[in-house]
This record gives sequence, C-alpha cells and structure tokens, in this order.
Amino acid sequence: MNPYLKTKVLTASPQELRLMLYEGAIKFCRQAHHAIGQSDWEGMFNGLQRAQKIVLELGNSLKHDVDPELTEKLAALYSYIYRRLVDANMERDASPVEECIELLEYQKHTWQMVMAKFNEENGEPAPQADAAKPPAEAPNPIGRIDPTQEAKPTSRLSVQG
Repeated sequence: MNPYLKTKVLTASPQELRLMLYEGAIKFCRQAHHAIGQSDWEGMFNGLQRAQKIVLELGNSLKHDVDPELTEKLAALYSYIYRRLVDANMERDASPVEECIELLEYQKHTWQMVMAKFNEENGEPAPQADAAKPPAEAPNPIGRIDPTQEAKPTSRLSVQG
C-alpha cells in the first residue's frame, strides 16, 4: 500500500473513511466503465469486483440501532447498487455502471454536506471541498430507480459499525 494512503487511512475519522469508501467505489466503477469501452474484460471484472467489495463494506458499516428507518433505506440502496454492479459484470454492459456511478456520486455529495453541517455545528474545520460538487438543484437520482428492479437484501446486514 502507498505510504501516503496508509497514513491517510490510519489518521482519518470514521466520517472521512466513509467518504474515502465512496470515492474508491466511484473510482473503480469508472475504471470498469472505461474497460468495458475498451473490451478489456479482465479490467472490467477487476474494477467491478473492487467496487462491489466497497459497496458491501458501506452496507455492513451501517448502524441499524441509530436510525432504523434510514439505515434500512440505505441498506436497500447499497443492495441495489451491488446488484447492478453484478449485472454489469455478467452482461458486460456499461449502463448499469453509469447508474451506479450516478448513485454513488449523489451519496458522496450528500455525505459531504452532512460532514460540513456536523463540522459547522461542532466548530470544526470543514472537510476538503470537492471541485466536482453538483449544483444545489441537482436532481436526486435515487428517485429514478425502477421499483420493479429494486433488490431485496438476501441477508440481514450487520449492525456493527
């Protein structure tokens, strides 16, 4: 592991780690998307597998005892994203990857806003701003998920953090 990255991970707060997970999932989805365009099936597989592992970690890190209703919705969203990544892998199709990138970007920006609000309320410095931040009027991509395709979790996600 890159020494800089290792130090960054070891010194990050739990909130910053979650942000890094979003960034990693998006990065690997983009790599897979590019690989699909190049008919690089091994690259596609590797990118999608890494993104799937991160999405699983995002789901497993949910604390269901804090806000059960919200965490159930997030668990369903992560399950949906995971299934779409599997679909992309099986079908060698870029469109599910594009959808996952859009959903993960939205979640990342939402998390950045939550972190900024938390830091503001606690008098802490704001997290690093992302230059690719969407405008305030950006549409919510989650509302466009086809309910007939919504994944039902096959197992209960962990309550551990």
